[in-house]
Amino acid sequence: MSAPPAEAWRGVAAEQQEDEITGKLGTLLRRRSRRLLTDLLGPYRRLVLAIFLLIVAAQLAALAGPWLVGVGIDQIPQLTRTRNAGPMALIIIAFAVSVLVQAAATRSYIAGIGRLGGRVVLELRRRLFAHFQRLPIAFHESYTSGRVISRQVSDIDSISDMFDESLASLVSAVLSLLLVGGGMLLLDWHLALVVMAGFPPLIWLSIWFRRESAIAYRQTRTRIAQVIVQFVETFGGIRAVQSFRRESRNEDIFGELNQANADANLRSQRLLAVYFPGVTLVGNLAIGAVLLYGGLRVIDHQMQVGVLVTFLLYLQRFFEPLIDLSQFYSAFQSAAAALEKISGVLDETPSVPEPELPTSLPEAGGPAARGRQVRFDHVRFGYRDSTVLPDLNLTIPAGQTIALVGATGAGKTTIARLLARIYDPLQGSVLLDGVDVRQLADRSLRHEVVLITQENFLFSGSIADNIELGMPGASRSEIIAAAAAIGADAFISALPDGYDAQVGKSGGRLSAGQRQLISFARAFLAAPAVLVLDEATSLLDIPSERLVQDALRTILTGRTAMIIAHRLSTVAIADRVLVLDHGRIIEDGSPEQLLSAAGEYSSLHASWQESLA
Repeated sequence: MSAPPAEAWRGVAAEQQEDEITGKLGTLLRRRSRRLLTDLLGPYRRLVLAIFLLIVAAQLAALAGPWLVGVGIDQIPQLTRTRNAGPMALIIIAFAVSVLVQAAATRSYIAGIGRLGGRVVLELRRRLFAHFQRLPIAFHESYTSGRVISRQVSDIDSISDMFDESLASLVSAVLSLLLVGGGMLLLDWHLALVVMAGFPPLIWLSIWFRRESAIAYRQTRTRIAQVIVQFVETFGGIRAVQSFRRESRNEDIFGELNQANADANLRSQRLLAVYFPGVTLVGNLAIGAVLLYGGLRVIDHQMQVGVLVTFLLYLQRFFEPLIDLSQFYSAFQSAAAALEKISGVLDETPSVPEPELPTSLPEAGGPAARGRQVRFDHVRFGYRDSTVLPDLNLTIPAGQTIALVGATGAGKTTIARLLARIYDPLQGSVLLDGVDVRQLADRSLRHEVVLITQENFLFSGSIADNIELGMPGASRSEIIAAAAAIGADAFISALPDGYDAQVGKSGGRLSAGQRQLISFARAFLAAPAVLVLDEATSLLDIPSERLVQDALRTILTGRTAMIIAHRLSTVAIADRVLVLDHGRIIEDGSPEQLLSAAGEYSSLHASWQESLA
C-alpha cells in the first residue's frame, strides 16, 4: 500500500499528539478516567449497591446448582436401597428454586445496569456539551469540529455500548470467578491445586492481552476520530471541493484514513483471536487433568463421584467467565479509551477563566450614558512565538467610535478579541470603565461588549428567533422595534411569513446584507455599552453596504464602538481613526485630519479610491 498523503494527517496532528501522550501517560489518564467515572456514579450509589447484591445473589444461586447435582448423584445408591424418593424430591425442589432465583436476579441486575447506563450516558453527554460551550474560542480554533463530534457521538456511543451489552457480563464474570474459585477450594483443595497449575499461563496471557489491547483500542478511537474530522471538513467545505475539483484528492485522503481505521480495528480483532483460543486451550487442559486425577481418586475411594461431577461443573463455570471476559474486554477497552478522551476534554481548563470573586461595573452616567470607557494599558500579546501587540496603550472615551485600519496582520482583530475577552493579554490590562475585564463575570462582560464579525451567523429558525437572541424573552413588539430602528423591518415585512420566515441553514435563505441587518438588529436589542465590528461589511455589495451603514449610524449612537474595516467607506462614520503597523499605533486622529496629513491613512484612502475606479 502506498504511503498516506501528508494532507491525510495534517488536519489531525493534534489527535495523534493526544494518542502519543496517552501512550506515555497511560496510568495518569486511567486515573483521570476512573475519577470521572466515580463522579458520574456517585449519585447512584444505592442503585450500584443493589445491582451488586443482585449479581451476588445470582452467582450464589448459580453456584448452588452444581452442588445440588453432586448431592443428588450421591443420593442415588441410597435411593435404590430405600426406595424413598423424599430426599431426592427436596434436592430437585431446591435446584428449581436456585434456577428461579438465578433467573430473577439476573433479569433484575441487567435491567438495573441498563437504567444506570442510561443515566450516566445522559449526564456525560450533557456535561460534555455544556463544557464544550464554555470553552473559549481559542480552544475551538485548535480543536476541530470533527474531534468535537467524535467525542460527543462515537466515544459516548462506545461507553453506552459497554453499559448496554458488556458491563453486566463483565461484573458477573468477575464475581463468578471469585465465588466458583472459592467453592472449588472448599469442595476439594487437592483438585483445586491441579486447576491452579493452569494459572501462570492464564495470568501471562491476560497481562499481555490487557497491555496490547489497551494500546490497540486507544488507536481505534484516534483513527475513527480522524475519519470523522476528514468527513466533516470535506462536507463543511463542499462548495470549495466541487469548485476546485478536489473530489478525487479527498477520496484518496479519506481512503487512507479509512484504511488506517480498518487496520487499527483488525489489530484489536487479532488480539482477540489469540486470547480467546488461548483461554479455551488452558481450560480444556485443566478439565482433562481434573478428570484424570479425580477419576483415579474415585477409583481409590478417596472421593465420591458426586464431588467429582460437582467439581467438573464448577470448573466449567470457572473458565466460561474467562472466555466471556475475552469477548467483552474489547467493548470494555474501547469504552475505557473513549472515557480517557472525554475526561481529557472535561479536564480542559478555559484559557480565559471566570473570576472567583467577580467585580461589578459602576453605573454608566454622563452625556454618553450608553457607552463605557475602554482602555488598553501596556498590553502585550502574541500567538505562540510571534508577538502581535508589543506594548499597546490606548484609551477610548465613552461614546466614541474608533476605526482600526492597517495592513493584514497589523493586530486589528487581535485588539477586538482582547476587548471581547476571547483571549487574555500576556501582560497589561484591558479595562472597561477602569475595571479589568478579567475581573468581570462572563455574563456581565457579554452584556456590556458585543462582537459582530463578517460571519453574521444565524441559527436555524425564524427571523424573530434570531433577533431575540440579543435579549432572550423579548416581546414581538420589542423585536420589531429593534428591526425598524436599524432599517431591517422593510425587507422582513415584505417576506411571505414576515418575522416568522425561516432563515434556513446558517441563514442560507437570506442575502448577505439581510443576514447582516438581522445581526445588527440582534445587537441593537442586546443594547451593549461597547460594540465591536470586525469586518462586518466586507461581504456586502455597495447597495447593501449603504443600507448597513445607515443602520450603523443608528446602532452606534451614544455607544462606544470599535470598527475594523478594509473598506474605508465604513471608516468614514468613525469619530477617530487609528492606523496600526505591527501592533503599534502610527497615526491617530479624525478621518478628515488624517486625510489632510498625507500620511499612511491618506495613502490607504487613495489606494482604496483607485480600486473603486
